[in-house]
Amino acid sequence: MKIRLFGVVFIALTVFSSWAYAERIKDLANVAGVRSNQLVGYGLVVGLNGSGDKTPFAEQSLLSMLNKFGIKIPDGTATNSKNVAAVAVHADLPAFSKPGQKIDITVSSLGNAKSLRGGTLLLTPLKGVDGNVYALAQGNLVVGGLDASGSDGSRITINVPSVGRIPDGATVERTVNTGFQLGNTIALNLKNADFTTATNLVNAINEKLGQGSASALDAETVEVMAPRDPNQRVAFLSILENIEVEPGEEAAKIIVNSRTGTVVIGQNVRVSSAAVTHGGLTVKISETLGVSQPGALANGDTVVAPDSTVNVEATGDARMFKFSGGVSLNDIVQAVNKVGAAPGDLVAILEALKQAGALKADLMII
Repeated sequence: MKIRLFGVVFIALTVFSSWAYAERIKDLANVAGVRSNQLVGYGLVVGLNGSGDKTPFAEQSLLSMLNKFGIKIPDGTATNSKNVAAVAVHADLPAFSKPGQKIDITVSSLGNAKSLRGGTLLLTPLKGVDGNVYALAQGNLVVGGLDASGSDGSRITINVPSVGRIPDGATVERTVNTGFQLGNTIALNLKNADFTTATNLVNAINEKLGQGSASALDAETVEVMAPRDPNQRVAFLSILENIEVEPGEEAAKIIVNSRTGTVVIGQNVRVSSAAVTHGGLTVKISETLGVSQPGALANGDTVVAPDSTVNVEATGDARMFKFSGGVSLNDIVQAVNKVGAAPGDLVAILEALKQAGALKADLMII
């Protein structure tokens, strides 16, 4: 039943993927410059219930913070606080974010803190790759994990208690310039570079907005004439991103996940004339438990000893597959199913065809 399901799934993929369909430009391409930016910062989480850090840098950060508030701690004095944890704070700053807006942040322990549950993040500046501060973070953590331990050493951990989030935990302080309002053109970058898709994209835009409105720079970038006025440009993008385009067909490709045994085959895969025989090895491992009894005067103990046996047998029913020139995915799957082969056999067959030069597709093993 599993083998039949395997064949039906791949045949269905072949049939449905052969139909022509259109997608919106917003699903196929991104506007150049309009993207999120990563922010990161270092801070302290306080108020923990004895589950904080026991690391030198957490201690140093605590002393530095106290010093800024005018509290002088003599050199060499250890606070031995268990309620403080040094953390890394990171967030994504969405495009067009303005000062005063809120963004979500993620807080992760840097040291050996057992849990951040119940903690409060103190004011932490979040910087971009250019070193400028773009947001300020602070607030109470929401931790989905749980860590509990007993005096006898027993311990239970649910999820990851050393990572938490603060919804709307940071306030934007600086705007990132996207370049959206600059120039007379807008560049659309395809998510998957393809010459056919780029050509179809140009034709669809020119048909909708007039000839000469768009031109392809390469297989990934299409340049579109746009108004300079910000209000008109936003309305123009609203029209542009909803234009439907028929994407080009993907290149013939086969992807094999060697860990899970999953095989994905594109619709354009073809095989030239070839014959493949596929035999296999059967490995049987059996393990029994025996009793080792010492002699009467050996002063030994009776123990249970495992006894493992490994047998390797070659299967005698090697299967021969014969493919005529130009056969499709449907023919390959039907041939494999007809002889009752498993998906793993199909992987071996495809690898053999690739080595022989008969497989007209890229074979990727991940």
